[in-house]
Amino acid sequence: MDDRIDGGLTRLEQSLLYVMGVLYVVAGLFHFVVPAVYVQVVPPVFPRPLALVYLSGAAEILLGVGVMYPRTRRLAAWGLVVLLIAVFPANVYMATHDVVLDGVPAWARTPSNAATWARLPFQLVLIGWAWWYTRPTHDAD
Repeated sequence: MDDRIDGGLTRLEQSLLYVMGVLYVVAGLFHFVVPAVYVQVVPPVFPRPLALVYLSGAAEILLGVGVMYPRTRRLAAWGLVVLLIAVFPANVYMATHDVVLDGVPAWARTPSNAATWARLPFQLVLIGWAWWYTRPTHDAD
């Protein structure tokens, strides 16, 4: 029995796709709700950190929505792969510079070294998850 639905996706793939899409949309919205928090993790070598926060937030929203539609799924998934690679320096900066996040709840102000370093390989998991939807089998029929 073939469990394939929308655009050749299995039910599990479809469910994970919507989870991923919604997570990116919500994460992107937070770039606009609390941009100052995100500005703090932009490495100082990058110009115009606020503009970069807004740009990455808009990209997360657009790409998060895009992966949920068969016609734009592959392109949006590739966009997420590129975005995740582009924001990787911010994760490295957090792990290597003991960033204290102002404007967040007290429990989240000083992420542990373990958490910030664990985030680096987790980025590979997120890239793999997005890449999973770049395959032609995930196109619309």
